[in-house]
Amino acid sequence: MNQKKALSRRKFLGDAAAIGALGALGVGAVVSSCSRRPTYVGPTFPDQAPDGQRLRAGVIGCGGRGTGAAINFINSGPNLEIAALGDVFQHRLDRCREQLKERVGVEVPDANCFTGFDAYQRVIDSDVDYIILCEPPYFRPRSFEAAIQARKHVFLEKPVAVDPVGLRQVMAAGRMAESAGLYVAAGTQRRHQRDYVKTFEMVKNGAIGDLVSANCYWNQSKLWHVNRQEGWTDMEAMIRDWVNWTWLSGDHIVEQHVHNIDVVNWFFEKHPVKALGFGGRHRRPTGDQYDFFSVDFVFDDNRHMHSMCRQIDGCTNNVSELIFGTEGYTNAQNRIWDYNGNVIWEYEYPLGDDGEPMNRVAISPYDQTHINLVTAIRTGNYLNETQNVAESNMCAIMGRVSAYTGREVTWDEMMNSAMRLGPENLEMGPVDIPAVPPTPGTAPA
Repeated sequence: MNQKKALSRRKFLGDAAAIGALGALGVGAVVSSCSRRPTYVGPTFPDQAPDGQRLRAGVIGCGGRGTGAAINFINSGPNLEIAALGDVFQHRLDRCREQLKERVGVEVPDANCFTGFDAYQRVIDSDVDYIILCEPPYFRPRSFEAAIQARKHVFLEKPVAVDPVGLRQVMAAGRMAESAGLYVAAGTQRRHQRDYVKTFEMVKNGAIGDLVSANCYWNQSKLWHVNRQEGWTDMEAMIRDWVNWTWLSGDHIVEQHVHNIDVVNWFFEKHPVKALGFGGRHRRPTGDQYDFFSVDFVFDDNRHMHSMCRQIDGCTNNVSELIFGTEGYTNAQNRIWDYNGNVIWEYEYPLGDDGEPMNRVAISPYDQTHINLVTAIRTGNYLNETQNVAESNMCAIMGRVSAYTGREVTWDEMMNSAMRLGPENLEMGPVDIPAVPPTPGTAPA
């Protein structure tokens, strides 16, 4: 490295340290500066929510994510209680109760445990203040709207819907929440992850120059499936295997990859307006979804994001984001490089008991999301993440529809679409949705 480059790098690292020192000023502060742009100071997250009036939470959807979110809530601060549980299936509810008792010493009485398709409403109608909404995504618009109408604060797991009709319902309920002074945090937990938040601060302050493009990935092995058993109706078999059915999960570009799409939207501070993609299916044993997607998303100023996701065993895996600027690039999480491959900034992780960096943030982002929501409720510092998660969700649907049809699909088209997935009636019986994946060039929009 020549002297000019070395001096430039030292100056940048010095500026980065100065920006970091300003972080304690508060959430999203803008500090005046002599530079060409104001200095943005990202939020400083508490390690625990403050004490306050008791908050009683009800869990809707008692699978692994619902159980985990309930534990995250209990971990987030004092004077918190899991007061009600609801799920379509008794076995999932029972397992959730067992896990809560074993892992955090929480016991939920029989009278506050509900099953069936109306379990969501019975949880909402019970004596709770805070809804943890983790049903399969198909059900979330209905339950979110009902929770807001009942004046409950909500943790809203992603994705929040599987189709444009459901997303518009969620967006409307989010506006209703704002009018009613209700607080909403979404399950896009990278926005509550301290290394991502610090990297966003660096990028917003010009660390990589003007943003040019982005790549994002969720390539992993097969997730899971449940084979149909004798005696199960179509509906029961599908819901037990929900992660493999588009009407229940949105397909994995929506159900999982929405995280990575959301990171790019966050860093670009806008969402794409059109998408052209492709995908296919080779090895998935159940359901009607694709195994992989590749989508070119385009923003309104013609900048591009390439999105790639896959769920196939035996392949190279990658779950990450890359944001490219005029002066460097970042993985969005903890590191910034120049275009000579030099690392010019790294997130400083806390030290472990051995005195070495832990390579993880001090507080799990899953806990941090609930810490931030409970803190917001108890301090009156308003939080409502509905619109952000809904926009990222709609982008993922835009990419899915493009891959399914082979057509370019626009944001406006999706926002005006009458597409509504799923059966007409929710009951344990036959469902007229065949296990046939879409064929590009022939599938309807």
